[in-house]
Amino acid sequence: MFVDQAFIRVRAGKGGDGAVSFHREKYVAAGGPDGGDGGRGGNVIFVADTNKTTLMEFKYKTKYIAPDGEPGRARQCSGRAAEDLLVRVPLGTLVREKESGRLLADLSDGEPVVIARGGRGGWGNQHFATPTRQIPRFSKPGLPGEEFDLKLELKLLADVGLVGFPNVGKSTLVSMVSAAKPKIANYHFTTLTPVLGVVRIDSEKSFVMADIPGLIEGASEGVGLGHEFLRHVERCRLMVHIVDVSGCEGRDPIEDFDLINRELQNFSEDLAQRPMLVAANKCDIATEAQIEAFQGEIERRGYRFFPISAATRSGVDALIDAVAAALDELPPVLRYEPDPLPMEEAAPGDSRRFEITRGDDGIYYIKADWMPRILASVNMDDYESLQYLQRTLQNTGIIDRLEEMGIQENDTVDIDGFEFDYLR
Repeated sequence: MFVDQAFIRVRAGKGGDGAVSFHREKYVAAGGPDGGDGGRGGNVIFVADTNKTTLMEFKYKTKYIAPDGEPGRARQCSGRAAEDLLVRVPLGTLVREKESGRLLADLSDGEPVVIARGGRGGWGNQHFATPTRQIPRFSKPGLPGEEFDLKLELKLLADVGLVGFPNVGKSTLVSMVSAAKPKIANYHFTTLTPVLGVVRIDSEKSFVMADIPGLIEGASEGVGLGHEFLRHVERCRLMVHIVDVSGCEGRDPIEDFDLINRELQNFSEDLAQRPMLVAANKCDIATEAQIEAFQGEIERRGYRFFPISAATRSGVDALIDAVAAALDELPPVLRYEPDPLPMEEAAPGDSRRFEITRGDDGIYYIKADWMPRILASVNMDDYESLQYLQRTLQNTGIIDRLEEMGIQENDTVDIDGFEFDYLR
């Protein structure tokens, strides 16, 4: 089964917590703090795998979680960094944030990409010793790893895309010029999945041709199977439009040609402007009048025309040579650049944003995404650790904001469930 879209959740590992420890050794008095740092959490790394052709496995496994870093130990021993989690996807996979649609990576080569970074390990209490604070009884916790809901979207990497109605001979053409063996039969929607074939011109030159499932009217709006696969021609450098010139199924070739082009334009204006060659297939069963009438109209519109019979290979070599020559003049396969981080997320001061509200009960509630990490590092039974919390509240402007709101001595302040009385 061919699957080209999937939704998954990834989470990088949490950094290990720093250790609170004091040196204990015979004949060594007051050894001092020696708590080690926590290890880094594992990253979630995506890499393209040429042996994969579908996103099927991501329909069944939807959560990918990297391991956490180890906590620090005594004797200044740091915790071990966690191993990275490697996620293998098909070549040509786009990785997007599910909600925003922001493109994180285009896996179009073998270069691995870090999608979610592991959290840093926390500092042990050895870092907090000063001449006036010689016995720090607190450390810092490890930071959480990045977490994303992702949309995976496969867009095939092909130089040439074959488009046209069902049953016009696209699959037959691919099977004749490459080693690909798509299923071929005389009924609509024979090709239920895109098929890639490598066409070799000589020992040093080749290109990739994609047989895109047949389109029908309304495909760009979701009608039929073709809508699911229009995305796979977006990367193609050149389009080859296959038309049944014989009209053996009672359709008019010009009407078919116009209809498919209209669907391409409705799906993407850029796609409609892509260079295109027109191949009139089934010339072996068409009349001369049919071929000449179609050729005249196509050339009048400025397209290059190639009469072929994919079943007998008549005219196929001339078409392939023309395709190879056209590709030499075109830019390489489209690669998508990741979208930049939105300014509101990238702004340096954002990590210290907070909101203070006063409830009906008179309590001042402080909301800040970064505050739980601060609270986790504070030892409420240690005076010096509480001083660290007080300095943080002062340096981030929270104390000033509380005073602007009219806080009085002994009023209650709530920070993420931790309550204390305000004292001047």
